[in-house]
Amino acid sequence: MVAYTTLLTAATTLLGLTAAAPSTITPTGVIKRVFAGSTTANNGLHFEPENLVAEVGDLIEFHFLPKNHTVVQSSFDHPCAPLAGGAGVFSGFNFAVKEGEADNVFTYMVKDKEPFWFYCSQTNGNHCQKGMSGVVNQKVDSGKTLDVYKRNAVNTVTVQPSADILASQGGSIVPNKPL
Repeated sequence: MVAYTTLLTAATTLLGLTAAAPSTITPTGVIKRVFAGSTTANNGLHFEPENLVAEVGDLIEFHFLPKNHTVVQSSFDHPCAPLAGGAGVFSGFNFAVKEGEADNVFTYMVKDKEPFWFYCSQTNGNHCQKGMSGVVNQKVDSGKTLDVYKRNAVNTVTVQPSADILASQGGSIVPNKPL
């Protein structure tokens, strides 16, 4: 009886862990391009588009234009600061370019329909405080809008997600392929 109970407990535990394991995300094949450092809007301190809608499994691809920009995931409540505990996305400062587009892009796959707030962590010029931020899947009926995020960012101090400015996480650095 002890062996049966132990076996039953082990099987139940194993099945419970299997059921709790995260499911994999099926890519949709959709790629949404975002340009970091628009040459016209806000003196180049702009993501274009800065507010977009994406489905679970879509790939968000950040293309970097002149200056040295980053993409950092944050929360609505803490603009210009990475997610607590180092859990968010960070491109690293890997895309400095004087003209044109960087040779590489940073991509991440959309994991859920929750808002994904992001900002540029470049402190030379206070990019985030000057409005270089964006959102994927903003909930328009919640009052947590990109305009409010930007207003709240003005008096913050930009926080880097890593002491290693080239470190990236939560996505991939891949070659920039023209359309």
